Amino acid sequence: MKIFFRYQTFRFFWLTKPIGRRFHKSHQLGAPLTLADFEAINRCERSLPKNFNFAGDVLDQWSQKEKTGERPANPALWWVNGKGDEVKWSFGELGSLSRKAANVLTKPCGLERGDRVVILPRIPEWWLINVACMRTGLVFMPGTTQLTAKDILYRLHASKAKCIVASEEVIPAVESIVSECPDLKTKLLVSPHSQDGWLSFPELFQTASAEHSCVETGSQEPMAIYFTSGTTGSPKMAQHSQSSLGIGYTLCGRYWLDLKSTDIIWNMSDTGWIKAAIGSVFSSWLQGACVFVHRMAQFDTNTFLDTLTTYPITTLCSAPTVYRMLVQKDLKRYKFKKLRHCLTGGEPLNPEVLEQWKVQTGLELYEGYGQTEVGIICANQKGQEIKPGSMGKGVLPYDVQIIDENGNILPPGKEGEIALRLTSTRPFCFFSEYVDNPEKTAATIRGNFYITGDRGVMDSDGYFWFVGRADDVIISSGYRIGPFEVESALIEHPAVVESAVVSSPDPVRGEVVKAFVVLSAPFKSSNPEKLTLELQDHVKKSTAPYKYPRKVEFVKELPKTITGKIKRNVLRDHEWGRT
Repeated sequence: MKIFFRYQTFRFFWLTKPIGRRFHKSHQLGAPLTLADFEAINRCERSLPKNFNFAGDVLDQWSQKEKTGERPANPALWWVNGKGDEVKWSFGELGSLSRKAANVLTKPCGLERGDRVVILPRIPEWWLINVACMRTGLVFMPGTTQLTAKDILYRLHASKAKCIVASEEVIPAVESIVSECPDLKTKLLVSPHSQDGWLSFPELFQTASAEHSCVETGSQEPMAIYFTSGTTGSPKMAQHSQSSLGIGYTLCGRYWLDLKSTDIIWNMSDTGWIKAAIGSVFSSWLQGACVFVHRMAQFDTNTFLDTLTTYPITTLCSAPTVYRMLVQKDLKRYKFKKLRHCLTGGEPLNPEVLEQWKVQTGLELYEGYGQTEVGIICANQKGQEIKPGSMGKGVLPYDVQIIDENGNILPPGKEGEIALRLTSTRPFCFFSEYVDNPEKTAATIRGNFYITGDRGVMDSDGYFWFVGRADDVIISSGYRIGPFEVESALIEHPAVVESAVVSSPDPVRGEVVKAFVVLSAPFKSSNPEKLTLELQDHVKKSTAPYKYPRKVEFVKELPKTITGKIKRNVLRDHEWGRT
């Protein structure tokens, strides 16, 4: 596999080569790369196929392999709810059922190619409707049932969506704002119960035809819009094309997720986040793997661990927050059936959690770093040494660099902005644009680089180390302090379950480090002054002394986005009196 990291320039779509009608036939879906592949990549022309559709060119090809006996009819989707209900669909069944769903969207719902659809429920129908949108050329915009009425109103207004697909728990929120949404023409309810003013998906689905011809979508035609997490300001609409999602996650599936067609991946991401697209749709199904889903209304460590011991899950992907909670349990008491590969992303992984997970389970944690806009940027991959605290090396097809404010590449060890070097052609696996926001779209480019908005350091071995969002960095008495390093030091202390570090005003130093700390149960009755001093002393010993939090506040919980990311901007604004 070392050859994989030596090739820094290539044409990415050659790595997909599905067996569909538009691609080179010498390479099978899910097959490993060879030296011949790399030679072909270096020779190939710099152009995408004119048309591409993930449903027709990937999913239907797996279905055809099932029919010819080239692969067993293993589940493509395996869904459980912990209450005895279970759904298992092969690729053939997924194809047939998604065609019925496509007919529901285009006939009784009256939707046309290019219309935008907001999708909310995290149930098997979420996958059906996503694939149905691909088949019909509709633009899906995944959401979550945690969205408030205000969130839904913002999304409907910003997107001018024609349809909302919802489960019954969000009916009150939708009804409270629907009169303010003139573009919304159809409300589709996924529920066994009916509701006035809503079309019933189960009823329409039951009578819908399973005959449907997949639309010939262009490679650069819009497929999906993902609302950014909104840690600063209102969420932006990052639009992705048929190829950026449908082809662009091939390498991720093969090399970071390390998936084969016999694997079963449980990706814990909420369906409103791009990570659900990566691990629960595109990367997984490009490899022919099974997507496992457990509909947990709220995360529960006991349910989670019971699931891993009950089902033959081979691959696990979850946010660091989940692993932080799990390592507090005695994991050696549990025997996971088939688990072999564990991944994490969405926010930085603390070295302490990485170490505890390996000690208790014997498994490494492979961190990945990416963005809604461009997918996976850096990752720890199998075959690479893992440096605790690092988010790994830059991954193909990106040339990842650390640059200064003028766009100059900085040497190893120098902190700067994490950026992707651009060639004359914009990488097709990039998002297309922030919809209706050309200024924000243009602001992502600085000279020959795409700017991530994150700060980091690259060491002499090419490993990247996350410092923080550009607006999260604390400058105290001239020292630049990244909140993550302080948070990592704090979480090593047994009193700390979770922490968020932000700047706080100081008349002498300009600003100082302040830590908001959630305490573990045994320490909740501790003397706060004494515990504050203990935590400060601990940080001084764990990292550079100037980074210790001069202010500490104990809180019951931290503000988070609906995807579980800590909203440091809320805490920072409160500290600076900007609320």
